[in-house]
Amino acid sequence: MNDIRRDLSPAIVLGKADHAKLNDLAIAGLDRMPDLADRLLGELDRARVVEDKKVPEDVARMGSRITYRTSDDKEVSVTLVYPADADIDEGKISVMTPIGTALIGLRKGQSITWRDRADKRHMLTVLEVEAPVAA
Repeated sequence: MNDIRRDLSPAIVLGKADHAKLNDLAIAGLDRMPDLADRLLGELDRARVVEDKKVPEDVARMGSRITYRTSDDKEVSVTLVYPADADIDEGKISVMTPIGTALIGLRKGQSITWRDRADKRHMLTVLEVEAPVAA
């Protein structure tokens, strides 16, 4: 594995609705999962918030299908969901996981470093983002 020596925190974009729901989720999680909730709040604080209709198609948001490359050069595809909908067997990962928090708001082509639960640093690069299917 590559030794990642510096943190990457690219600019991220979130729609108002996702930002509000995720902020509520993170605040609610402060008692049970303080580290993860804090990480998510940090990402929300640095996000550029736009009208929902103005979120570019290639931005990872709730419900998006995201394909990314790991620092181990593996390609992974996941759907970003709320904790209640998470199902690793179906490739649905919660935004309240380290990788989920890293993915939210990223665009195709962006890279970010993130830390796992053991505080080990990883990097990923977004290869493709499929917009969520409208309900």
